[in-house]
Amino acid sequence: MKKRAIFQTLMTRLQEPRSHLQVLLGPRQVGKTTLALQAAETIDKPNHYASADLATLQDLSWLRQQWEVARQKIKDDKGALLIIDEVQKIANWSEMIKSLWDMDSRKNTNLSILILGSSPWLMQKGLTESLAGRFEIIPATHWSYEEMHRIFHWSLDRYLYFGGYPGSAPLVDENDTTRWTNYINDSLIETTISRDILLMTQINKPALLRRLFQLACCYSGQILSYNKMLGELDEAGNTTTLAHYADLLSGVGLIGNVQKYAAQKVRQKGSSPKFCVYNTALMTAQSNTTYQHARADHQFWGRLVESSVGAYLLNSARGTQVEVFYWREGDKEVDFVLRRGTSITALEVKSGAVSRSRAGMTSFVAAFNPSRILLVGEQGLPLEEFFHTSILDIV
Repeated sequence: MKKRAIFQTLMTRLQEPRSHLQVLLGPRQVGKTTLALQAAETIDKPNHYASADLATLQDLSWLRQQWEVARQKIKDDKGALLIIDEVQKIANWSEMIKSLWDMDSRKNTNLSILILGSSPWLMQKGLTESLAGRFEIIPATHWSYEEMHRIFHWSLDRYLYFGGYPGSAPLVDENDTTRWTNYINDSLIETTISRDILLMTQINKPALLRRLFQLACCYSGQILSYNKMLGELDEAGNTTTLAHYADLLSGVGLIGNVQKYAAQKVRQKGSSPKFCVYNTALMTAQSNTTYQHARADHQFWGRLVESSVGAYLLNSARGTQVEVFYWREGDKEVDFVLRRGTSITALEVKSGAVSRSRAGMTSFVAAFNPSRILLVGEQGLPLEEFFHTSILDIV
């Protein structure tokens, strides 16, 4: 079976001497469980897999039982591996894991731990509160074009429209997208919002959260001020509520909330966000536009291209020191700005659908003197080649 590139990183970590908890963290349906089970089949040590989907809420005793099962499998110098899936569903899970991990450390118990979580912001809260200094995160992101092409033999156009959810691949039909659309909306979007946000945190206006998600998909790749959002949404409350909901949607891997690049971070925080889907399937499934119509609509396809570039940058930046921004002053705009340390790359996307002035790039270069400027698309780096380029080779 073909494996994601992240598989090798996971195996390397799990084969190292026990030193830190390993946390495979990412949104739903990106293959975290599959990766973990592939690792369990490959690694040369006894292992035990347990899913918190089978545990009742607040069932810490279940967690202790699974830990003890794994301890019993330790043999000789190989030790053993315990994999815990969806651990965030257990209340106070991090305190219990801290206690068990520290006990094993004191007794030199050679039990390695791999934790899987699909609610990154909730997992991060538990990790930082109780497990500081004891864990490493392995980001599991949405699938890239390179992965969908290599494993499912998808064309670039198919990837741009249908995105990077591997579980949806068998349902793809370019002539009739109804079944695929229903799957994305019902099994992925609604499940993520209901189980990873509404079930796990207090949301006073769940209908507003859903409308904000739909609005962000509709405007993916575009800058949208919070005041304009207030005009688009009924009973929207205030901008603070919208900003909080936008952060939650970003935290579960649905909508990226790209901020404006500026020399002062206080300006970045106060800027209008540029929404960008983490997976273009979220955009097209919400659009009521079929694959054939999307290909014929040059304006929509151009927005899809820019959103796919943004999704690639946001996903690729996870686990690196690269930050992703946009820039605009008046009517002058740069699609994306990447920063790593003192290195800055200004990136423009050209799909051919819209003829855009070069004034934005010229003004940005004059103001910030970036290390590199890059044109992606027509007359620049071809889109397919861009998707095969590491973000660390871009910035």
